[in-house]
Amino acid sequence: MPKIKTNSGAKKRFALTGTGKIKRKHAFKSHILTKKTLKQKRNLTHTGLVAAVDEKSVKLLLALK
Repeated sequence: MPKIKTNSGAKKRFALTGTGKIKRKHAFKSHILTKKTLKQKRNLTHTGLVAAVDEKSVKLLLALK
């Protein structure tokens, strides 16, 4: 059985934390920032965690399970 390749797009977008959770960045922070409020842009800066329902599919893309 061959090894599963890691999805190239996923490895750039997700990172694993020390406890095994998956870290992600927020969307809507790359362009058209003039019409967004400072508060909105500031809150989008912080990283978030992948939802529990999506963890299985992301781990499959990262070839972790």
